[in-house]
Amino acid sequence: MNTKLLNFPVQVTDTNEFIYQPPTAAINAKRILVKPNLGYPVAPPVTVSMKVLAAVLQGLRSCNPHAEIVIVEGVCSPVSLPEIASRNGLYSLLDAGMQLLDADELPLKEYPNLSPQPVRFKTMLAPAILEEVDCRISVSAFKRTYINDKPLISASLKNLYGLFPRSRYKARSPKSRGQLHRPSVPLILQDVYFTIGHLFNGAVVDGNLKFVSADWKPDKGKSIELGKVFAGEDMLTVDRVACEIGGETIADYLDAIESLRG
Repeated sequence: MNTKLLNFPVQVTDTNEFIYQPPTAAINAKRILVKPNLGYPVAPPVTVSMKVLAAVLQGLRSCNPHAEIVIVEGVCSPVSLPEIASRNGLYSLLDAGMQLLDADELPLKEYPNLSPQPVRFKTMLAPAILEEVDCRISVSAFKRTYINDKPLISASLKNLYGLFPRSRYKARSPKSRGQLHRPSVPLILQDVYFTIGHLFNGAVVDGNLKFVSADWKPDKGKSIELGKVFAGEDMLTVDRVACEIGGETIADYLDAIESLRG
């Protein structure tokens, strides 16, 4: 099924039938960046499933047999990215032209905040590789947590938190990015979108299982079966459709960002 909202088509597919249709930017790209949600040493739906990630990688390889594909993630845990990848079975998905890179170990650059109304950051530090590739895809889990008794939806946009270096954005815990929670995650997501989010050419939300936490903890909660995958070229629209079909109130930060980008 294809849902069309704000002129951006979104592919909504039963998980067992999901075949990834890459964005136009991927077809002739020399380098493609895939940002999966693999920040915790926990199985789906806390992290993205290997079934959905495999379909994305296969779709990219089918449309572009010769591109270099880099999988970039930054963890939120004492467990290293290679260990998380090994536990989840990621390495078995990679061909000779694919490699896994730790976002915390990459050269960085300051990205300007293009928002007409920056919330906190006029620039944000993130891997320079984001501007060195020709196509970028966010592949996320679908999660609802609670912060200050308000629901927070984590999908393809919130997935980008893992690209920011903990050395710059840590607060009390060196394992996380506490600075990106002040004054609030929904507000900081506006800065995230207008610094690096707008660079992304595609988004995939793994809605096979929806993760629901009773509090702020993004790695402890329950699973609700949805059996869907959401994909498209505009991450805000993909996240909105995931909320609509996934039985969640539309995340308020989506409306705020859409109004700012016009």
